[in-house]
Amino acid sequence: MNYTQLGRTGMKVSRLCLGTMNFGPETNEGEAFRIMDAALEAGVNFFDTANVYGGRDRRGWTEEIIGRWFAQGGGRRERVVLATKVYGDMDPNDGPNNVGGLSKYKILRHVEASLHRLQTDHIDLYQMHHVDLNVTWDELWEAFETLTAQGKIGYVGASNFAGWHLVKAQAAAAQRNFLGLVSEQHKYNLLCRLPELEVLPAARDLGVGVIPWSPLAGGLLGGAALSSAAGSRTGRQAGAIAAHRPQLESFSKLCREIGETESVTALAWMLANPAVTSPIIGPRTLEQLQGALRSVEVELGKEFLMKLDEIFPGPGGPAPQAYAW
Repeated sequence: MNYTQLGRTGMKVSRLCLGTMNFGPETNEGEAFRIMDAALEAGVNFFDTANVYGGRDRRGWTEEIIGRWFAQGGGRRERVVLATKVYGDMDPNDGPNNVGGLSKYKILRHVEASLHRLQTDHIDLYQMHHVDLNVTWDELWEAFETLTAQGKIGYVGASNFAGWHLVKAQAAAAQRNFLGLVSEQHKYNLLCRLPELEVLPAARDLGVGVIPWSPLAGGLLGGAALSSAAGSRTGRQAGAIAAHRPQLESFSKLCREIGETESVTALAWMLANPAVTSPIIGPRTLEQLQGALRSVEVELGKEFLMKLDEIFPGPGGPAPQAYAW
């Protein structure tokens, strides 16, 4: 496994991040334990989850599974850089505040619940799962400063922020002499390259590490989409498959030419981007995890990357060059 620093921090994380959203609804606890053990053994030290993971009726389930895995001991918690998120509605006792949002009231309540479910006394990276435009940055940074001072969180991250959100967040943090954001978790893959226009350049300039989610576009770039059965996960994306079929077929052909799977190639393409810290892989099975691990070893040549650009054209470069002279 290779490692890199998370944003401008001194903390090193693995170049692949283990996403756990499937744990519970799609992956039973025993298989989840095997995946986490195998990931740790392979050197993956960066685990990502969220308080809402587990399904609409069992929110918190995924954090509970991870907590029981930690409770087995053996240095599991000590060896993991743990990331979770806050934003969604979780607790009926919040009353009118039981809606998506990021008030200080809600953050301070929900971090305690996550710590309890995860069976730990601290969260290494506490992430805002979405932007809340109704809350001031002073309120947000005061909440996170409190948790940092208490030792309950180490760093603060964001998810689904626009480039200008990152800039505003960092400017407000600087005024308070606070570190601010160290990461942005964003949807990014060969089929979704819009972040190259604003988010990735902004994050790189600000020293914010980018943690892409859905690097395989929900399975579309995983290789099985073109032959998936109607009831399968990718089969349920029949419209998207039909819309992108020419691209996916060209992509598969190109991957065969270099003897790599589509999923490994898609991850290797992402890892070649200097703005990217760690793509989030979300295996449902141990086999899927093992298949993804090879991506850190694959280096794609310049000519191959140009061919990928032809199949999956991006926005034309960063702003403003992409839309101005």
